[in-house]
Amino acid sequence: MLDKVLSVIFGSQNERDVKKLIPIVKAVNDKEEWAKSLAPEDFPKQTQIFKERLSKGETLDDILPEAFALCREAAFRVRGERAYDVQLMGSINLHQGKITEMKTGEGKTLVAVAPAYLNSLSGKGVHVVTVNDYLAERDANTMRPVFAYLGVTVGTILSNMDNSVRKENYNCDITYGTNNEFGFDYLRDNMQIEMARKVQRGFNYCIVDEIDSILIDEARTPLIISGAGEDDTFKFYEVDKYVGLFEEAEKDPKTDDYYDEVDMTPEERAELKGDYKIDEKSKRVSFTDKGMNKIDSILHQHNLISPETTVFDEENFEYVHYFTQAIRAHRLYNKDDEYVVRDGKVEIVDEFTGRILEGRRYSDGLHQAIEAKEHVKIAQRNRTMATVTFQNFFRMYTKLSGMTGTAATEAVEFQKIYKLDCVVIPTNLPVARVDEQDEVYLNESDKWNAIVKEIRDAHAKGQPVLVGTVSVEKSEHLSALLTKNGIRHEVLNAKNHAREALIIAEAGAKGAVTVATNMAGRGTDIKLGGSYEQRALSKVGTEATPEEYQAAVKAEKEKWLKDYEEVKSLGGLYVIGSERHESRRIDNQLRGRSGRQGDPGRSKFFISMDDDLMRLFGGERMKNLMTRIGMEPGEPIYHPWLTKGIEKAQKKVEERNFEIRKNLIDYDDVLNEQREFIYQQRDSILEDENLSERIMTTAKDYLDDWFYDFAHSKKGEGIKVLTENIKNNFGVMLPPEMLQEDKVLSLLQNDITEKETLVGHEQFNMFIRYQYIQAIDRKWLDQLEYLDSLREAVHLRSYGSKNPLTEYKIDGFNQFDAMIEKIRIEIAGRVFKVRIQIAPADQPPRQAMQGNAQHSEAQSMSEQARGAQMARNAQQQAGRTMAGASSGQSVTVVRTGPKVGRNDPCPCGSGKKYKNCHGR
Repeated sequence: MLDKVLSVIFGSQNERDVKKLIPIVKAVNDKEEWAKSLAPEDFPKQTQIFKERLSKGETLDDILPEAFALCREAAFRVRGERAYDVQLMGSINLHQGKITEMKTGEGKTLVAVAPAYLNSLSGKGVHVVTVNDYLAERDANTMRPVFAYLGVTVGTILSNMDNSVRKENYNCDITYGTNNEFGFDYLRDNMQIEMARKVQRGFNYCIVDEIDSILIDEARTPLIISGAGEDDTFKFYEVDKYVGLFEEAEKDPKTDDYYDEVDMTPEERAELKGDYKIDEKSKRVSFTDKGMNKIDSILHQHNLISPETTVFDEENFEYVHYFTQAIRAHRLYNKDDEYVVRDGKVEIVDEFTGRILEGRRYSDGLHQAIEAKEHVKIAQRNRTMATVTFQNFFRMYTKLSGMTGTAATEAVEFQKIYKLDCVVIPTNLPVARVDEQDEVYLNESDKWNAIVKEIRDAHAKGQPVLVGTVSVEKSEHLSALLTKNGIRHEVLNAKNHAREALIIAEAGAKGAVTVATNMAGRGTDIKLGGSYEQRALSKVGTEATPEEYQAAVKAEKEKWLKDYEEVKSLGGLYVIGSERHESRRIDNQLRGRSGRQGDPGRSKFFISMDDDLMRLFGGERMKNLMTRIGMEPGEPIYHPWLTKGIEKAQKKVEERNFEIRKNLIDYDDVLNEQREFIYQQRDSILEDENLSERIMTTAKDYLDDWFYDFAHSKKGEGIKVLTENIKNNFGVMLPPEMLQEDKVLSLLQNDITEKETLVGHEQFNMFIRYQYIQAIDRKWLDQLEYLDSLREAVHLRSYGSKNPLTEYKIDGFNQFDAMIEKIRIEIAGRVFKVRIQIAPADQPPRQAMQGNAQHSEAQSMSEQARGAQMARNAQQQAGRTMAGASSGQSVTVVRTGPKVGRNDPCPCGSGKKYKNCHGR
């Protein structure tokens, strides 16, 4: 009630917002004569002047009146279109980072030009987002001559472009493209292995055309790049055959624990029985020296690796992982306890509830190892390699704005999720379209017959007709009926989108009948009499000069005027909806194709009780009621409560979809925080030219923790744990007298320095970089899978009075923190454990093992693989190889110091022979 009283006194919020725009519009108009006085060559010069003023401290708001006036004059000279004051209001609103709602035909394409130009002056780029490739290309081509007149470059991102062309277009001042392409390029960029291969350059300012469609309707489904994992199923089968050959390591009968190998000589260690040790609490398996040698022997005996290599070489070390998982599967995971086998599938049992965790799989190859153990088919499934929701993607922009004909009904959601205000801009001329009442039929066949009759009547007098359908199937069904009745028509759906521009251009011509899916529901500018601009563009081509294009437009416009007046006299475009959509906004968009800029028009929806919306939300009850009250087949019914019922059904769908979107973003916010951190770390590693410092920082952090634990533990037990930690993680076995943190750090630093000297700083840094990138990418895929399965699992916890979202956040971040630590220690360990080999001069370097990544959405995965191979080739051409207990890229090394003999004293100063110390 208070809101109504305040509205009467002060006007509505929208009225107040519009009033604030009026003084700015006046300031632009005051500069119009100045802009008109400029010569053509002055326009690009003025653009440079604006940039200089910005560099000296002026803001975009300071230069807005002049920039907008300049832009309006450029559009008038090139296209013959002078922006109306209401269009300037829309432009100012976009620049202010708000949503501009303008009715169809008010010239939203032109409205976007001024704010795009103004914001491009910052040099940080502007993205103009449309709903499909056709509109992106059309709008860019339409406005490119205007921007060129101003000295501003325009690029277009289309789905069939390769990386180099994409990068070139992103580097333009203004870039047009679709929401999908911008989003996928963001994900692909963060899968690249070199910064130079990224195509985007940041997220500065974005104008989203049809913003409600992109940020609301399409926001229910996240963008996902998926790809098949490495097809290593045969390796799991092979390894499983030999699990029975391995024995658990013997234990000390006094302590019932495994023997401590720290103080043993190599000869004593060789006498120990057993191949692996088990930690049942953490479900871990580690191999003894004897076990590692057994793996090497098995691999050679069964020709699983090349004769001249060993399991310790980089390209073969993955087999240690396969054997580890195989023994874990056999010794630590039991059928009908941790898992069951049902319908030929291994399914995990929830340890807390005893329920089957549908769709869940153990990560890191364990599930495949259990499948091999149980002799069922090992499933190789696509992995989610990268994903982002539209909500979180568009929230990355420093400034976001958008325009549409239907946004006010979703104002609350725009404000809540995107912090965007919506302002409804008044029309330049009153809307003259007649929106007729819906016709409702009992069954679908009656409805189609009525639609065909309506089309025939309109077509007979020459009135153009646009029929909206909800699917390709229904558009083709109606097309068949029209063909049967001898009515010439065009069909616009996903199957013939290549002809979209031509079909839309002539949809308003006299006698035209166009059957279309939602492709024609948004952004399509159907002009009565046809599009003289499209006809002009078809004649001169996109490479024409502004003068050539303008001359063609003038010639075509003269021909068009006669057709326009004739179609106008026939009642304008008749829009027919073949059924109601889920959202009222989609229906309004379809109606909005007619009655642009004060033109006459007509719209009507035809509905049957068999339509999806009516069937799902009205049900058989409503259809039976219609029959009982005497509704006859073939006869339409008009009733106010029917209209209300339809609106109520649409509201139900809208509310359901809002809950889906809200739920999606609540969970994706957790993923988004992790994704941003991972991508930032990935970029910093790609840019870091001294990664060895990062390795030493990791080593120091872990040594600090280990020595702290050592200082607060029982002496004998502490020495054992400390020694094992240093040995297992950094590959260094030290005598007790060397167990001082500064000595260990010095030893590790010397090791890094020696390797860097032997390899060369650049090559050594490249080696570390690829180890990091591979580990991050691999672990991130596991994390995505974990979060996906966790999201399903946490809903069961609601039965225990726990909040599923809170549980998801806690478990998700715990797993994420553990993943980060694993990456740090894993890569540090690889760098310290890596061995240097001198390849004979006459022996060519070995090729690293290759794998192929496949995916459905992203093109750049193959490019990523090629990039990695190029790096390896460059290293191999230098004739140098680095190998080690790691998987990943080969790195080139050269020894520049004297070689240490196996029986010489170890350089570390331990007093032992090299072969018994670091030479092991």
